Amino acid sequence: MIVTLIVVCEVGFWVLLAAGLAARYLLRMPRTGLALLLCEPLLEVLLLVVTTIDLKNGADPSWRHGLAAVYIGYTVGHGHRTVKWLDGHAAHRLGGGPPPVKPPRYGMARARHEGAVWLGSVTAAAVASGLLLLASWYVGDTGDTSSLRMWMYGAWRAVGIHGLIALSYAIWPKKEPVKKEPVKKEPVGKGTGKDSAVPARDPQDVPDLLVGGPRKDEEQV
Repeated sequence: MIVTLIVVCEVGFWVLLAAGLAARYLLRMPRTGLALLLCEPLLEVLLLVVTTIDLKNGADPSWRHGLAAVYIGYTVGHGHRTVKWLDGHAAHRLGGGPPPVKPPRYGMARARHEGAVWLGSVTAAAVASGLLLLASWYVGDTGDTSSLRMWMYGAWRAVGIHGLIALSYAIWPKKEPVKKEPVKKEPVGKGTGKDSAVPARDPQDVPDLLVGGPRKDEEQV
Protein backbone atom coordinates (compact mmCIF):
# COMPACT_ATOMS: atom_id res chain seq x y z
CA MET A 1 0.00 0.00 0.00
CA ILE A 2 2.84 2.41 0.82
CA VAL A 3 4.52 1.86 -2.54
CA THR A 4 1.21 2.41 -4.34
CA LEU A 5 0.68 5.64 -2.42
CA ILE A 6 4.18 6.84 -3.35
CA VAL A 7 3.39 6.24 -7.03
CA VAL A 8 0.07 8.06 -6.62
CA CYS A 9 1.81 11.00 -4.96
CA GLU A 10 4.42 11.18 -7.71
CA VAL A 11 1.80 11.11 -10.46
CA GLY A 12 -0.34 13.58 -8.53
CA PHE A 13 2.63 15.95 -8.21
CA TRP A 14 3.02 16.21 -11.98
CA VAL A 15 -0.74 16.34 -12.60
CA LEU A 16 -1.20 19.21 -10.15
CA LEU A 17 1.84 20.96 -11.56
CA ALA A 18 0.56 20.71 -15.14
CA ALA A 19 -2.94 21.78 -14.11
CA GLY A 20 -1.62 24.73 -12.11
CA LEU A 21 0.58 26.00 -14.95
CA ALA A 22 -2.21 25.54 -17.49
CA ALA A 23 -4.61 27.52 -15.31
CA ARG A 24 -2.06 30.31 -14.79
CA TYR A 25 -0.96 30.80 -18.39
CA LEU A 26 -3.51 29.18 -20.72
CA LEU A 27 -6.76 29.91 -18.91
CA ARG A 28 -5.50 33.21 -17.46
CA MET A 29 -6.60 32.18 -13.97
CA PRO A 30 -3.56 32.93 -11.79
CA ARG A 31 -5.35 32.44 -8.46
CA THR A 32 -6.70 29.05 -9.45
CA GLY A 33 -3.30 28.01 -10.73
CA LEU A 34 -1.63 29.13 -7.51
CA ALA A 35 -4.18 27.18 -5.47
CA LEU A 36 -3.44 24.03 -7.47
CA LEU A 37 0.28 24.46 -6.98
CA LEU A 38 -0.18 24.95 -3.24
CA CYS A 39 -2.04 21.63 -3.07
CA GLU A 40 1.12 19.73 -3.92
CA PRO A 41 2.54 19.72 -0.35
CA LEU A 42 -0.69 18.08 0.77
CA LEU A 43 0.37 14.94 -1.11
CA GLU A 44 3.47 14.64 1.05
CA VAL A 45 1.42 15.24 4.20
CA LEU A 46 -0.97 12.48 3.11
CA LEU A 47 1.92 10.10 2.51
CA LEU A 48 3.39 10.90 5.94
CA VAL A 49 0.06 10.32 7.69
CA VAL A 50 -0.56 7.00 5.96
CA THR A 51 2.98 5.81 6.74
CA THR A 52 2.52 6.70 10.42
CA ILE A 53 -0.83 4.92 10.58
CA ASP A 54 0.69 1.84 8.96
CA LEU A 55 3.40 1.72 11.62
CA LYS A 56 0.89 2.33 14.39
CA ASN A 57 -1.20 -0.60 13.21
CA GLY A 58 1.70 -2.92 13.88
CA ALA A 59 3.44 -3.05 10.51
CA ASP A 60 7.14 -3.83 10.74
CA PRO A 61 9.41 -1.01 9.50
CA SER A 62 10.64 -1.94 6.04
CA TRP A 63 12.15 -0.44 2.91
CA ARG A 64 8.71 0.89 1.96
CA HIS A 65 8.64 3.23 4.94
CA GLY A 66 12.21 4.31 4.24
CA LEU A 67 11.35 5.04 0.61
CA ALA A 68 8.41 7.17 1.73
CA ALA A 69 10.66 9.23 4.01
CA VAL A 70 13.28 9.75 1.27
CA TYR A 71 10.57 10.76 -1.21
CA ILE A 72 9.20 13.38 1.19
CA GLY A 73 12.72 14.68 1.85
CA TYR A 74 13.49 14.94 -1.85
CA THR A 75 10.29 16.89 -2.45
CA VAL A 76 11.17 19.32 0.33
CA GLY A 77 14.77 19.77 -0.85
CA HIS A 78 14.29 19.94 -4.61
CA GLY A 79 10.56 20.26 -5.30
CA HIS A 80 10.53 24.06 -5.24
CA ARG A 81 13.43 24.18 -7.71
CA THR A 82 11.56 21.91 -10.12
CA VAL A 83 8.38 23.99 -9.86
CA LYS A 84 10.30 27.25 -10.38
CA TRP A 85 12.11 25.87 -13.43
CA LEU A 86 8.92 24.64 -15.07
CA ASP A 87 7.04 27.83 -14.17
CA GLY A 88 9.70 29.93 -15.91
CA HIS A 89 9.47 27.87 -19.10
CA ALA A 90 5.64 27.90 -19.02
CA ALA A 91 5.61 31.68 -18.55
CA HIS A 92 7.89 32.07 -21.58
CA ARG A 93 6.20 29.62 -23.93
CA LEU A 94 2.58 30.06 -22.89
CA GLY A 95 2.43 33.49 -21.30
CA GLY A 96 4.71 35.45 -23.61
CA GLY A 97 7.19 36.19 -20.84
CA PRO A 98 10.95 36.59 -21.20
CA PRO A 99 13.10 33.49 -21.64
CA PRO A 100 14.07 31.91 -18.32
CA VAL A 101 17.55 32.64 -17.10
CA LYS A 102 19.80 29.67 -17.69
CA PRO A 103 22.09 28.54 -14.90
CA PRO A 104 25.74 29.57 -15.27
CA ARG A 105 28.01 27.13 -17.05
CA TYR A 106 31.52 28.38 -16.35
CA GLY A 107 33.78 29.64 -13.60
CA MET A 108 32.94 30.20 -9.96
CA ALA A 109 29.36 31.14 -10.87
CA ARG A 110 28.85 27.51 -11.91
CA ALA A 111 30.48 26.36 -8.67
CA ARG A 112 28.09 28.50 -6.59
CA HIS A 113 25.12 27.14 -8.52
CA GLU A 114 26.21 23.55 -7.93
CA GLY A 115 26.71 24.37 -4.26
CA ALA A 116 23.14 25.68 -4.00
CA VAL A 117 21.80 22.49 -5.58
CA TRP A 118 23.90 20.46 -3.15
CA LEU A 119 22.34 22.34 -0.22
CA GLY A 120 18.98 21.12 -1.53
CA SER A 121 20.28 17.57 -1.28
CA VAL A 122 21.45 18.25 2.28
CA THR A 123 17.96 19.50 3.14
CA ALA A 124 16.41 16.41 1.58
CA ALA A 125 18.67 14.08 3.57
CA ALA A 126 18.03 16.00 6.79
CA VAL A 127 14.25 15.82 6.39
CA ALA A 128 14.37 12.14 5.48
CA SER A 129 16.66 11.37 8.41
CA GLY A 130 14.37 13.23 10.79
CA LEU A 131 11.36 11.24 9.62
CA LEU A 132 13.27 7.96 9.83
CA LEU A 133 14.46 8.73 13.36
CA LEU A 134 10.91 9.58 14.43
CA ALA A 135 9.71 6.32 12.92
CA SER A 136 12.42 4.37 14.75
CA TRP A 137 11.55 6.11 18.02
CA TYR A 138 7.86 5.44 17.45
CA VAL A 139 8.44 1.74 16.89
CA GLY A 140 10.89 1.45 19.79
CA ASP A 141 12.43 -1.88 20.67
CA THR A 142 9.43 -3.89 19.53
CA GLY A 143 10.43 -3.97 15.86
CA ASP A 144 13.45 -4.19 13.62
CA THR A 145 14.41 -0.70 12.47
CA SER A 146 17.59 -1.67 10.61
CA SER A 147 15.94 -1.06 7.23
CA LEU A 148 15.13 2.51 8.27
CA ARG A 149 18.74 3.12 9.32
CA MET A 150 19.97 1.77 5.99
CA TRP A 151 17.85 4.33 4.15
CA MET A 152 19.28 7.06 6.35
CA TYR A 153 22.86 6.00 5.63
CA GLY A 154 22.07 5.77 1.94
CA ALA A 155 20.65 9.30 1.89
CA TRP A 156 23.79 10.79 3.45
CA ARG A 157 26.05 8.72 1.22
CA ALA A 158 24.29 10.24 -1.79
CA VAL A 159 24.79 13.69 -0.25
CA GLY A 160 28.50 12.98 0.11
CA ILE A 161 28.88 11.93 -3.52
CA HIS A 162 26.89 14.94 -4.68
CA GLY A 163 29.08 17.17 -2.50
CA LEU A 164 32.28 15.86 -4.09
CA ILE A 165 30.88 16.56 -7.55
CA ALA A 166 29.86 20.09 -6.54
CA LEU A 167 33.27 20.69 -4.94
CA SER A 168 35.04 19.67 -8.13
CA TYR A 169 33.52 22.70 -9.90
CA ALA A 170 35.16 24.97 -7.29
CA ILE A 171 38.55 23.25 -7.37
CA TRP A 172 38.66 22.86 -11.15
CA PRO A 173 36.34 25.58 -12.47
CA LYS A 174 35.27 25.08 -16.04
CA LYS A 175 36.73 27.79 -18.26
CA GLU A 176 34.67 29.57 -20.84
CA PRO A 177 35.91 28.91 -24.37
CA VAL A 178 37.69 31.84 -26.00
CA LYS A 179 35.75 33.30 -28.88
CA LYS A 180 37.85 34.00 -31.94
CA GLU A 181 37.05 37.30 -33.61
CA PRO A 182 36.92 37.25 -37.42
CA VAL A 183 39.90 38.91 -39.11
CA LYS A 184 38.88 41.98 -41.09
CA LYS A 185 40.55 42.17 -44.48
CA GLU A 186 40.98 45.67 -45.87
CA PRO A 187 40.96 46.13 -49.64
CA VAL A 188 44.39 46.48 -51.17
CA GLY A 189 45.30 50.06 -52.09
CA LYS A 190 42.50 51.64 -50.00
CA GLY A 191 43.36 53.11 -46.66
CA THR A 192 46.64 51.20 -46.42
CA GLY A 193 49.05 53.78 -47.80
CA LYS A 194 50.17 51.47 -50.56
CA ASP A 195 49.81 52.06 -54.29
CA SER A 196 47.60 49.71 -56.18
CA ALA A 197 49.01 47.70 -59.05
CA VAL A 198 45.58 47.56 -60.70
CA PRO A 199 44.82 50.43 -63.12
CA ALA A 200 41.96 52.65 -61.94
CA ARG A 201 39.11 53.83 -64.11
CA ASP A 202 40.17 57.51 -63.94
CA PRO A 203 43.80 58.38 -64.73
CA GLN A 204 43.98 60.96 -61.92
CA ASP A 205 43.45 58.16 -59.41
CA VAL A 206 46.50 56.24 -60.64
CA PRO A 207 50.11 57.08 -59.68
CA ASP A 208 52.09 58.85 -62.37
CA LEU A 209 54.50 55.95 -62.73
CA LEU A 210 51.64 53.65 -63.75
CA VAL A 211 49.97 55.93 -66.33
CA GLY A 212 53.18 57.27 -67.80
CA GLY A 213 53.10 60.82 -66.47
CA PRO A 214 55.15 63.63 -68.09
CA ARG A 215 58.89 63.41 -67.71
CA LYS A 216 60.98 66.15 -66.14
CA ASP A 217 62.47 67.24 -69.51
CA GLU A 218 58.97 67.59 -70.99
CA GLU A 219 57.86 69.73 -68.07
CA GLN A 220 60.74 72.18 -68.69
CA VAL A 221 59.81 72.73 -72.37
